[in-house]
Amino acid sequence: MAKSGKRRIKRNVVKAVAHIKATFNNTIITITDVNGDTLCWASAGSVSLGGGEKKFTGARKSTPFASQRAAQYCANMARKHGVLEIEVRVKGPGAGRESAITALQAAGLRIQSIEDVTPIPHNGCRPRKKRRV
Repeated sequence: MAKSGKRRIKRNVVKAVAHIKATFNNTIITITDVNGDTLCWASAGSVSLGGGEKKFTGARKSTPFASQRAAQYCANMARKHGVLEIEVRVKGPGAGRESAITALQAAGLRIQSIEDVTPIPHNGCRPRKKRRV
């Protein structure tokens, strides 16, 4: 009996955009083509620590090493799609911002530009009340 469903098409993309969302708890890296269609993604919680099947959990997800591993995994998947050069867009205040960019560069991808797209309010909503400890 034949499988029914959608077959995955391997696209050959030369230029891509890497979106790095670095929060205080995790780092999510998504590589898209220039139209915004996702090629691959990885987060610090989805990649393994190293040798075994253990994954980054809890406070380890927010470390720069975890974001470096996620960026390496994502860059290797992007290389399979034929990606050679990328634009990097970083969002958020997390610890894994710089280490993710250097890992993408070390994986052999040529970085065209680095842009910070962290949303900053121009006096929009009223902020939460201050915490009193």
